[in-house]
Amino acid sequence: MTGTSLLDVENLRVTFRTGNGIFTAVDNLTFSVGPSECVAIVGESGSGKSVTAMSILGLTAFNGGTIAAGAIRFRRRNGSTSDLARLDEPEFRKIRGDEIAMIFQEPMTSLNPVFSIGEQIAEVIRHHRDVDTAEAAAQALELLKRVRIPEAETRFRQYPHELSGGMRQRVVIAMALACRPKLLIADEPTTALDVTIQAQILDLLQELAKQSDMSLLFITHDMGVVAQIADRVIVMRHGNKVEENATGPLFSAPRQPYTRQLLASVPRLGSMKPFAGPRRFGDETPDREPAPEPAKPLLSVRDLVTRFPVRAGALQRHVANVHAVEGVSFDLGRGETLSLVGESGCGKSTTGRSILRLVEPTSGRIELFGEDMLGLRGERLRTRRRDMQIVFQDPYAALDPRLPAFDQVAEPMVIHGTETGSALHDRVVWLMERVGLSADHLDRYPHEFSGGQRQRLCIARALGLSPKLIIADEPVSALDVSVQAQVVNLMIELQEELGLSYLFISHDMAVVERMSHRVAVMQLGGIVEIGPRAEVFGNPRHPYTQTLLSAVPNPDPEMRREAALPLAQLSSPVRPLGYAPPAPVYEDVGNGHRVLVN
Repeated sequence: MTGTSLLDVENLRVTFRTGNGIFTAVDNLTFSVGPSECVAIVGESGSGKSVTAMSILGLTAFNGGTIAAGAIRFRRRNGSTSDLARLDEPEFRKIRGDEIAMIFQEPMTSLNPVFSIGEQIAEVIRHHRDVDTAEAAAQALELLKRVRIPEAETRFRQYPHELSGGMRQRVVIAMALACRPKLLIADEPTTALDVTIQAQILDLLQELAKQSDMSLLFITHDMGVVAQIADRVIVMRHGNKVEENATGPLFSAPRQPYTRQLLASVPRLGSMKPFAGPRRFGDETPDREPAPEPAKPLLSVRDLVTRFPVRAGALQRHVANVHAVEGVSFDLGRGETLSLVGESGCGKSTTGRSILRLVEPTSGRIELFGEDMLGLRGERLRTRRRDMQIVFQDPYAALDPRLPAFDQVAEPMVIHGTETGSALHDRVVWLMERVGLSADHLDRYPHEFSGGQRQRLCIARALGLSPKLIIADEPVSALDVSVQAQVVNLMIELQEELGLSYLFISHDMAVVERMSHRVAVMQLGGIVEIGPRAEVFGNPRHPYTQTLLSAVPNPDPEMRREAALPLAQLSSPVRPLGYAPPAPVYEDVGNGHRVLVN
């Protein structure tokens, strides 16, 4: 072990026994982490970065993995050095959660749903420290305040399902910090979070690491996050280390082709300034002359309101309403992409589902081809739904695990009776090939596809009925950057070829900039700013839009955000019965760019 290192990983090889033999997940990996240093491990899914983290914590054995070779040397608090690859489980329990802690990607699965937030943090303290119940509870409450959870006393008694994703992630961080570890491993801790919450979590981790002289091992596929937080970067692919360098040199002069490919796939905010419309990655051709606007838009939404009842008491009386969507109005032209952006809970997904009538709107008007969708019933609604399809965020949850790819793609055509027999088979093969899959994939089940391939399968299924409108609800947020780039390119290509209109729902502002013709920014159920993408991104007028854009991590270490993002207090969308919100008033600032003024 080197004299200055906190952690030394040397020639690590981790294997798993499968039905097809021994699979090597990590092979001959060597790196180190110094005191108070932040080292990032980056790579696509399957690169071995999470397995590496699990090996350091001695968790691979619980998933069927074996450390076949190598050493993991860790400098303990007492000055001694332990080889974590050879440590027995009783000794590991003394280190895990105390000297080395971990933040997992999905906070909901990291927390126990039947115990309160405070009890779960206090349990960690009692396990590693000789304190009584009252002292552990007091320390747990102090930790909640330290990670800047508002109304900590109230949150202390709440359960995981009562908190937002960002709040749950803060709780997981509080648990990890409970015993002031020397090394904190963060495995994709911000992947599923909104851009402003992500920025706040990154600021918080950096601040806490500095206060506690703690080292960070940060595992991610988000190169913008890496540029914001890391001192040194390790690039992994197929279980091997491809490249290692300080953050600045790696971003400015990557040596390996794979690293260059990874960086080229990162959507960069501001890269679309020369263009008015969407552009595939690598496409620098000038804008074509815009097609003349048709007299009527494909989709017209006016004063859309969707509310959900809040019930309480033994009799489940209706006591309030969640104002999920409130007074939303917009038009979507043929062959156009309108993006709805905003934080979780702003109403963007409910807007999309209300248009499809997957949830029933409370009031308003939705017209498709000039026909009132809210007035349709039965067979007429079923027929009109052929023109509207949806692509969900999580492709694995959106696919039936019991059906092969052929049946998944064919299902909408079978239900609507549009194709049968050999024509159905030929149509499915064409759709699969159109989204970059092949006829060889027809007999595979969802678990046999990668995340990107599953999303392609969902897109193929959505195209089966030749829709005019596709509502894409966070379709790339859970994908690696290179796979994300492939799916974005595919969607733009399909739009150009088939004349599709997209309602693109996302919180990733850099992807939105690349995909969109126009952008609508939502907050608390309403649109606060809407206009051409170049106008909204180039000249944001509403304070909320400005905050969203300032929170986007820039994939350039030279452009690190110096000031921490202020902790925003979100208002509740719950309103008492009978509450009538004021009608939104917009200022037209020119070129179809409108900003909420009340």
